[in-house]
Amino acid sequence: MAEREDIDQFDRKILALLQADARLTNNDLSERVNLSPSQCSRRRQRLEESGAIKGYRAVLDRDRLGFPLVNVISVTLATHNRDNARRFGELLARLPEVQEAHALTGEMDYILKVVTPDLKSLSDFVNGVLLPHEAVQHVKTAIVLETLKETGELPLAGS
Repeated sequence: MAEREDIDQFDRKILALLQADARLTNNDLSERVNLSPSQCSRRRQRLEESGAIKGYRAVLDRDRLGFPLVNVISVTLATHNRDNARRFGELLARLPEVQEAHALTGEMDYILKVVTPDLKSLSDFVNGVLLPHEAVQHVKTAIVLETLKETGELPLAGS
């Protein structure tokens, strides 16, 4: 379990503002949280150094960039041991179309969120990459028809 960062309400507000728009300057933050730009700069730097802020990135439009299909794929491993799980994890790390991968309790071992340009690419991914892998026993695929909500923002209460 990760250590929880000791942050106050000013930090929470800064984090909430930055996760909504990472391009905000320290002057922008200063106006919104009622601290000086230098205080905002110090707080931001501390949050970055502590790992509370892991990085900054642009949110890209999947459809415009040629990845309109979102697929949810459940995977069951052939055997349940650390070596098999490690090999499967190494495979996933090499696959840029896998946007999320979660180990689960229950019937399935993993659930993946995978983006593809079309059905043929999805078929190639499942039949040519996942199923032939020695760690994989079973794959079940679902195509997302509509995304009702998608966010990477944390619910920073009190921000």
